[in-house]
Amino acid sequence: MKRVSLIFLLGLFAFTSSKAQNDEKSPGVVTGNVSVLWQSYKEDTLIGAVAPPSKTGFNAYSNLIYTQGNFSAGIRYESYLNSVLGFPGRFSGTGVGYRFARYEDRDRGIDVTIGNFYEQFGNGMLFRSYEARDLGLDNAMDGIKLILTPIDALRLKVVYGKQRLDFDNGLINGDGIVRGVNAELSVNELFSRFKDAKFRINPEFSFVSRFQEGGYIVRDDLILELPQNVAGWDAGTRFQYGTWSAGVNYTHKINDPTADNGYIYGEGKALNYFLSGNVKKVSFLLQRSTSDNMSFRSDRDLLLFDVPINNIPAITKPHTYNLAATLYPYATVINGESSFRGELYYSIPRGSKIGGKYGTKLSLVYATAYSPDRIERADSLDQLIYGSELNSWGFGETLNVQDLSIEIDRKFTKNFSAKAMYMNLKFNTLSTPVTTDYKGIVDANIAVLETQFKTKKRQSLRTELQVLITGRDSVETDGVINMVKQDKGDWATFVAEYTWSPHWFVGLIDQYNFGNPDETKRIHYLFGSAGYINGPHRISIGYGKRREGIFCVGGVCRSVPASNGFEVTFTSSF
Repeated sequence: MKRVSLIFLLGLFAFTSSKAQNDEKSPGVVTGNVSVLWQSYKEDTLIGAVAPPSKTGFNAYSNLIYTQGNFSAGIRYESYLNSVLGFPGRFSGTGVGYRFARYEDRDRGIDVTIGNFYEQFGNGMLFRSYEARDLGLDNAMDGIKLILTPIDALRLKVVYGKQRLDFDNGLINGDGIVRGVNAELSVNELFSRFKDAKFRINPEFSFVSRFQEGGYIVRDDLILELPQNVAGWDAGTRFQYGTWSAGVNYTHKINDPTADNGYIYGEGKALNYFLSGNVKKVSFLLQRSTSDNMSFRSDRDLLLFDVPINNIPAITKPHTYNLAATLYPYATVINGESSFRGELYYSIPRGSKIGGKYGTKLSLVYATAYSPDRIERADSLDQLIYGSELNSWGFGETLNVQDLSIEIDRKFTKNFSAKAMYMNLKFNTLSTPVTTDYKGIVDANIAVLETQFKTKKRQSLRTELQVLITGRDSVETDGVINMVKQDKGDWATFVAEYTWSPHWFVGLIDQYNFGNPDETKRIHYLFGSAGYINGPHRISIGYGKRREGIFCVGGVCRSVPASNGFEVTFTSSF
């Protein structure tokens, strides 16, 4: 890997040097960024924090990109010495984790990338290569990507390569090979008479396959061959008329026995459709989705964050408030779920009695996900080999999550504004195991009040007060029935941030598990921070306790252990 990276860098240097010599008027542009996270750890038995032997964790990334005309190239240097807790521990050492060379000529309709790249087909249900750095997820492709635009109405994408799996003093790819093609068509551009029409139609088709050396599994005295080539396809259409839009996608994957589905040979299916629009000051979104057996990896034997080819979009709203976002965050059940999401937004006009001088914004969001509607196959051997089959595109019997939130956002004066949110959450910890202390459905009510004060010119104070109240279960002990708080009980969070724009800020957050049934665990998780910003440069220093929990991005989650210590972050771009 080091040799390949060195050759790549030398080639890049030679190319850029020759270009600069041959074209003095266009020497090219160098851009980049740096990101550093350092943490210290100390033992804290009260919160279950364990200090690793190194006592510290260190993650760093630096991107360097050279651009000259239609050509660009770059590298990302990564460092894990040792990786911060909660991050994939096998990530270690320093080296080049991402490198690419790209040539793009829009006039000729050609765009080619060699090396690493990210890409997505459609909604990502069949293919999505992306990075979620905070989760330690990076399934970057390593190979070639070709984008062709032969006519204005047609765009073709071709990808071929392996996926990033690991990092040990450099990039390590998985064994499987991913091959894919995507076609995007604009019907309006295809027919000149409809080119300027308000009603627009954009169909899309994708095909993706994976190759991995085969093997065998044993089922009920049968020796079954594992498929080497697994393919899937996706077809959909998006419609748009002014501010109204709608779309439908169907995805199909052939038999793909993997560790995710227990090595069954059932085919994967997914159906997604949505409608959005607005009428005057009201806007809305309706979204429906059902997926079954749609986990898709370039290595059938891996789990969690390793080499996912696709990404099943999350149905729940991406909350930003601490208690709503981190205590019971929902992760998409990749083996199948049937879900619905509805959003409604309304702006009360400014100057009205209810809207006030500056207007008021209201939002209502509802999302729910169930298990798919499956039935067992009539033949017991078929059931053993293929698993349950999809009975309908409707909801199954098991509730995974139900999320109802109402939010009001109002500016009262020139210097004061406030947001209030109420959320009811029903969360099945058996579907998304975010806790080991409770098995079942947690019924939680969450209330949040956020305020923003402009205290002086370029100075402001932002506060949050959050409360989460869980339901109670009846528990029988020695013949006596008691009502016991669900999971860890009730929580409160207080946040205060003061900003001296444009450079300085300080912050404080306190999470308090005041309703824990175990009184010894009614702990304050207090964390303070301060920082300095100067244009694209930002540094912050923090100290305090972090609770054990689940951190999620886009329906993908990882476990974060409890910690106590310092934290330093630095980001810069140029």
